Amino acid sequence: RESDHRAWTPVSYTVTRQNATIQGLIEGKAYFFRIAAENLIGMGPFTETTKEIVIRDPITVPDRPEDLEVKAVTKNSVTLTWNPPKYNGGSDITMYVLESRLIGKDKFHKVTKEKMLDRKYTVEGLKEGDTYEYRVSACNIVGQGKPSFCTKPITCKDELAPPTLDLDFRDKLIVRVGEAFSLTGRYSGKPAPKVTWLKDDIVLKEDDRIKIQTTPATLCLGVLKSVREDTGKYCVTVENSTGSRKGFCQVNVVDRPSPPIGPVIFDEVYKDHMVVSWKPPLDDGGSEITNYIIEKKDTHKDLWMPVTSATVKTTCKVPKLLEGREYQIRIYAENLYGISDPLISDEMKAKDRFRVPDAPEQPIIKDVTKDSAVVVWNKPYDGGKPITNYIVEKKETMATRWVRVTKDPIFPGTKFKVPDLLEGCEYEFRVSAENEIGVGDPSPPSKPIFARDPIAKPSPPVNPEAVDKTKNSVDLSWQPPRHDGNSKIIGYLIEYQKVGDEEWKKANLTADSCPETKYKVTGLTEGFTYKFRVKAVNAAGESDPAHVPDPVEVKDRLEPPELILDANMAREQHVKAGDTLRLSAVIKGVPFPKVIWKKEDHEVSPKADIEVTGVGSKLEIRNTVHEDGGMYSLTVENPAGSKTVSVKVVVLDKPGPPRNLKVSDVRSDSCYLTWMEPEDDGGSVITNYVVERKDVASAQWVAISSSSKKRSHMAKYLMEGTQYQFRVAAENQYGRGPYVETLKPIKAIDPLHPPGPPKNLHHVDVDKTEVSLAWNRPDRDGGAEITGYLVEYQEDGADEWTKFQTVPMLDCVVTGL
Repeated sequence: RESDHRAWTPVSYTVTRQNATIQGLIEGKAYFFRIAAENLIGMGPFTETTKEIVIRDPITVPDRPEDLEVKAVTKNSVTLTWNPPKYNGGSDITMYVLESRLIGKDKFHKVTKEKMLDRKYTVEGLKEGDTYEYRVSACNIVGQGKPSFCTKPITCKDELAPPTLDLDFRDKLIVRVGEAFSLTGRYSGKPAPKVTWLKDDIVLKEDDRIKIQTTPATLCLGVLKSVREDTGKYCVTVENSTGSRKGFCQVNVVDRPSPPIGPVIFDEVYKDHMVVSWKPPLDDGGSEITNYIIEKKDTHKDLWMPVTSATVKTTCKVPKLLEGREYQIRIYAENLYGISDPLISDEMKAKDRFRVPDAPEQPIIKDVTKDSAVVVWNKPYDGGKPITNYIVEKKETMATRWVRVTKDPIFPGTKFKVPDLLEGCEYEFRVSAENEIGVGDPSPPSKPIFARDPIAKPSPPVNPEAVDKTKNSVDLSWQPPRHDGNSKIIGYLIEYQKVGDEEWKKANLTADSCPETKYKVTGLTEGFTYKFRVKAVNAAGESDPAHVPDPVEVKDRLEPPELILDANMAREQHVKAGDTLRLSAVIKGVPFPKVIWKKEDHEVSPKADIEVTGVGSKLEIRNTVHEDGGMYSLTVENPAGSKTVSVKVVVLDKPGPPRNLKVSDVRSDSCYLTWMEPEDDGGSVITNYVVERKDVASAQWVAISSSSKKRSHMAKYLMEGTQYQFRVAAENQYGRGPYVETLKPIKAIDPLHPPGPPKNLHHVDVDKTEVSLAWNRPDRDGGAEITGYLVEYQEDGADEWTKFQTVPMLDCVVTGL
């Protein structure tokens, strides 16, 4: 019951244990409790609690404090912080107790003062180098709770911290000349870092304008009355034993530009305008030049007149001048921060300084041909402006009008090949020069020339050689001269000299007696050695002589035959049927060898054209057929020996007819055809076979297969009872060969087989010389109606059966036994 009530409230009637849990009580209220025992007879007396019990949670010591951390360490102190316990034991924390233990000792010692409720404490008066561990406990009215987990061992020594740097300025700073600027920031680090300022990697020092202020936590660089030279990359370095940090700022001290660089150059001067140019300022003031301001002044007046203020080029046209007046030009440079001091030019008079070019000197004419000539001249004075073109003119000597030789510009060369002259006409030429002012006067006319090819003596003949000799003659051969001197070669003069003599003798007296590039020198003496030389002759005269390289001994010579094969005499030559077969070779040998062509060791076909010349031989067969293929041989022989070469000729043609065409498995609607490949495939692989059929009553052949590569075919879809013929041809890449046909027509019917044996043969009656027989029809008739039954008999013990007769019915009487 509640202490202020008299009524008891039952809690439980069925408790059998010696304890019970009472629920549903109100916190803070006071209660009395009583208990009685009960058995079968009844309930005994109650026992009551002696004093009231107030309902509240039980109070215990607090839990252990949490998150004990070391915040700072020096050589003689340690600063620690912690958080309160998760549960205070049901009563407020009254104080914290911090304990320490020297590593190596067993006991913890209290280090905090009485009644400390702060959760941060600095332990001082420690010995440098000692190592401690710490723990902290919480206390409430019940007592001191469990200690926290110990810290890691802490050694007393000064703490190290790498530098930090916090800057108040950006990467770039723009300052007007004369203004002050400062770079500030904050820093930290243990031990205290050293602060260094640099500009463009050079250490800055204080002077009248540069001020450096550094406190334990802040840094500052100040520059008073900045100048352009203060522009640069500034760097602050904060450094201690643990590391360094850097901060950068690109400071640009800007100003108006310096004046443009002179002198002012007068590039062009005319009576009414000038073109001037200058160079940009040495110093653009730290900002790009936005424009130049150009002004002009007549020297007789004090007034400067604007020309333009909107140009960024370093050149300008100054217009609207009065001819003969002297002018000065003034130029300013401008950027975002102002206008420079001016650059003033010298005085310049407005008048034309340029004119058209002078006339060139008389041109010279070279390399005249029947339709062209080369005109050459020297460059004249250009009138102060570069020459941009030359004008070349021509006229016939008797004419009065000059004509330009080309509309295209002629520059920068001082020569030109004039085309399209008329052969035999006499011409003069002249040249004018042109610049941007205009065209100058023409040169004096050239000396007259006739348009015709020049004639000169020819160059010597090329590669003279002795190609043959006998006991009294030498055959010479050469090639025409490289240059005929622009005149037809009339012929050649041949001279010879006996070795040891000084005199050269003429082998022919006139050049026209040897118009060819060969000559036989006769009348020589056997056994002597001679030198030879050849000259070419045209209308202008004789060329220099060309000598045969080596002296030649005059005697009959023997050289064994030699064959130089053409490409068509390779080991195997393929030619398409109907085309022309050509076999040829160059032949050498002294005396010239006898030439023999053979095919398969026999005479070649009469249709072959064989040609033999002094240097080789050629065999030609037109409209080749397959039979023209085979092994061809060329034999050359003379007294010094013989030589033979062979070439296999394959005439590529349509294949021959297939062989051994057979028909089998004839049915009422199909039959099976087989054949063998042709003996002759035409020199090319058989690509396919063409199979055709024909009703004997029809004249038309019908293709039933045209792409089969096999040597067999099943002919389907036949009409039962119809007679057919079949034919097959082979094809290769050169066409279709002849057909081979079946020898006789094939009738489309199912095949006939012999009937089966009669069944149930037995005798019906027997006499002394005859037997009556009977039997049943066989199971199968073989595909046709049974026409009769053959009856045979055999005497017991004999080997042979004797035919009696064929009967149409299923019985028979055998007689004569």
